[in-house]
Amino acid sequence: MGEFYTIRNKDDKFSMQFHKRSLFILIFLILVTCAVFIISLSSGSSYIPVGEVIKEILGVSDHAFILNELRMPRVVMGFLVGGGLGVSGLILQGIIRNPLGSPDIIGVTGGASLGAVIFIVFFLGEWSVTWLPLASIIGAAVTTVIIYLLSWKNGVTPIRLILIGIGISALTNAIVTMFMVSSESAIASKVYLWLTGSLYGANWQEVTILLPIILILIFLSLFFTGIVDVKQLGDDVAIGMGVRVQFFRFLLLALSVALAGAAVSFAGGIAFVGLIAPHIARLILHNSFANLVVGSALIGSLIVMGADIIARTAFLPSDIPAGVFTAGIGAPFFIYLLYRNRRAMSE
Repeated sequence: MGEFYTIRNKDDKFSMQFHKRSLFILIFLILVTCAVFIISLSSGSSYIPVGEVIKEILGVSDHAFILNELRMPRVVMGFLVGGGLGVSGLILQGIIRNPLGSPDIIGVTGGASLGAVIFIVFFLGEWSVTWLPLASIIGAAVTTVIIYLLSWKNGVTPIRLILIGIGISALTNAIVTMFMVSSESAIASKVYLWLTGSLYGANWQEVTILLPIILILIFLSLFFTGIVDVKQLGDDVAIGMGVRVQFFRFLLLALSVALAGAAVSFAGGIAFVGLIAPHIARLILHNSFANLVVGSALIGSLIVMGADIIARTAFLPSDIPAGVFTAGIGAPFFIYLLYRNRRAMSE
């Protein structure tokens, strides 16, 4: 136990462990995230020196409008979206016990997209944008229930879940395309940009809506640290120790769906972040759930912010959606995982 730092409350109902070596890695990831955050603020159609960015953070820069109104909301949005998708993918992979689990691959993101697009097309003029994350989460939840029901046959196997999810995702994409074709050009262009996965046009109103949702959901996931760590020993051992496995599996699934739905509500379908981030976290961190939650959140944020930096600078004056670059990295990674796990998937 000397290799861990333990955090617990007085009655021991809540506790989490951080591996000491992993804690130093997490501190390093935090520092890298801060560096990428500042670099992202300085990057764009007009380069702002890093020193000026730091001055603005301290409140003494001459670039207040560009940094505070145009770039800061976009970068914070990327940080939140990446963190939410990373933790959502981590939880989902643990629930279905398959390394290919990801909100976008099994159709959760597709359902969230459909819910958000329905809101944008039919209700955005009448209802406040504050309700957009809720619409996205409802779409993700309904789609997840349908996928599980269709996948159930004396249990749910990973390959059946993934194949059904891919089919449902194709169906939701088709419905979204139908809405785009039948909508006004202004709405259709907004939906198209949103579906590609872009942080373009992010504003402080959207950030203030999304910030508490993502942070609260990630914080809530940490409360399951002890249960998930015990569950890694197997369901039989967990049940023998008094863990209500099915109940907590449902709660974790609800958390994963809510995180994915909220994350894509404003930024759109930024793909494969929920697949890649947990794998990198497991590669460099101890397998304690608390370590992996924080690590997946930070790595997911780094992926999205890094993709957005490339999107804003590589093809100037064009601003390419960040989702194009995450898909370019994630699709080959998914094929690699599929090939590496082909035997397990066929069983």
